[in-house]
Amino acid sequence: MATVQTSRPRNVNSLRAAGILYGDWGTSKAYVLGLAFALAGYSSFWFIFGICILTFLVGLNYILICKFYPQGGGVYASVRNRSEVLSLMGAFFLIADYLVTAALSALSAFNYLGVPNPEMWAMGAIALIGLINFLGPKHTGSMAIGLAIPTLLVILCLVAMSFPFLPHAMHQLKPISHDLYKNWSIFVGIIVALSGIEAIANTTGSMKLDPGSTLENPSVVQTSTPAIVAVMFEVTVCTALLGLAMNALPGLTISGDEVSAPGYPNVRDAMLRYMGETFAGTLFGPSAGYVFGLIISVVIMLLLLSAVNTAIVAMVSLLFIMSRDGELPYLFQRLNRFGVPVFPTLAAFIVPIALLFAVHDVAGLADLYAIGFVGAIAVNLGATSSNFQLPMSRFERFFMFGTFLIMALIEITLFIDKPHARRFVVAVVSFGLILRTIVAEQRMKKPAPGQERAPLSAIPENVEKSMLVAVTAPGKGLEYALQEASSLNIPLHILFIREQKIVTEEDHLQSWVDDPLACDVFDRAIASGQQIPLGFLYTVTSHPAHSIAEIAQQKKVQRVMMGMPRRAPPFIRVLRGSIVRDVSRYLPKQIDLVVVY
Repeated sequence: MATVQTSRPRNVNSLRAAGILYGDWGTSKAYVLGLAFALAGYSSFWFIFGICILTFLVGLNYILICKFYPQGGGVYASVRNRSEVLSLMGAFFLIADYLVTAALSALSAFNYLGVPNPEMWAMGAIALIGLINFLGPKHTGSMAIGLAIPTLLVILCLVAMSFPFLPHAMHQLKPISHDLYKNWSIFVGIIVALSGIEAIANTTGSMKLDPGSTLENPSVVQTSTPAIVAVMFEVTVCTALLGLAMNALPGLTISGDEVSAPGYPNVRDAMLRYMGETFAGTLFGPSAGYVFGLIISVVIMLLLLSAVNTAIVAMVSLLFIMSRDGELPYLFQRLNRFGVPVFPTLAAFIVPIALLFAVHDVAGLADLYAIGFVGAIAVNLGATSSNFQLPMSRFERFFMFGTFLIMALIEITLFIDKPHARRFVVAVVSFGLILRTIVAEQRMKKPAPGQERAPLSAIPENVEKSMLVAVTAPGKGLEYALQEASSLNIPLHILFIREQKIVTEEDHLQSWVDDPLACDVFDRAIASGQQIPLGFLYTVTSHPAHSIAEIAQQKKVQRVMMGMPRRAPPFIRVLRGSIVRDVSRYLPKQIDLVVVY
């Protein structure tokens, strides 16, 4: 019996990578403009412009990050070979970031919709998205791309409508204060505009390889670089232009943390909607302004809810991988019947809901937000720039190290000026270290010996005709394949698929003897009494369709057979995607596909 290691499909091109990145990085302008005006009033543009410059610098550095770490995983994976301590710090910073991202994005989404008690709606939305993730949805990346396109079009329309108002905005513009520490504090206060860049580092493991590169020596520069450049251009240029155009809005007043406009009690948390209503209403009439404001609200809301899902998925993956690496308890590896880690998924949506119970204001969440992603970026840049094993030029190394120093200074300032954020991130890190201590104690205990089973036979590799049946449990698919192979008198490969949402290197080493369901399937096949050569294959994968097609081509079979269960409700089949459809797309034309109902 062979345990087969299959590769992860690299099917994310530049457009898809840009859409995924934009769904995280591009959402910050939805709330950062109002926060900036609340802090600096009609001089806020200068701080927004400074943040855009820093965003540009960090984006250039992440072009290098993606070049040197094409296997994905973000700061935790990229730094782990260098230092386990640094990788842990980066991971805990990312966990803090993901928790607040989910809460802040959901709250901002319903602020744009203008519903009463937006925090309650946000809690419900996070709970619903979290529960849906227990089903292991397959097409969340496509959803992010589908939402990024209309959002980009709406933002470009808003930028175009703002051009006639720019002269008045420049007239309204005020200089910044001469107090350097005050200016630095305001700059740090709106650093949330930088959030989301780590998303591209997480995605490199799924990106299409550059021509000439291989799975053993991957390179994704031609995919990652255009994606970063495109999104970086939109984030920096559009945010700067909208930050300037915001000064043309008449009658904005600041009261404490709130920004009010004539007829609107607080527009701070929905500044893009108010700008759309005002600019479109002035140019085309009040009705057009109302409609355009409504379009902005709906599109921004959907993109922000997509960002909630992205944060939950990323956190689940990170917690699972850390558990597999022995940094968190084994509890975080337990899977449900859809291959989804149970306790990481629970934590990924219950903790953000708890955060919203405690803090249901965008400004308060933004204070907690920055310290996580700024720390993660600083750790990544610092560790990478000081890694002399990487083939970096002297200019690239000094450029990245200089950017690291800026991010480190911002992180130190956040620790000093934001006591709530400091306590939050210290709590996250402390809890994580406690869990790691528990794991260290468990390592001291000798594990019980596993039950040994006799190896199963395998089909010789030189057979000319054979079939493959892919199964996840005993059923009609396996029975029909055994009968069909017997009637045709040809060998049959039985491939047991263990589907998991996240797969690590340790999973590729997992044996079928540790999987009771796989043992049951193989035992049933042997007990069937069919006088044909049987081959037994086992794989753990997060992409079953891709793995089935890949193994079928490796074994050079003439037919692939799959069982289609009828027990699952239709809405679950829709959410999880059609594996049969994907297998038919991946298989070459010379291999037939038979589906057994």
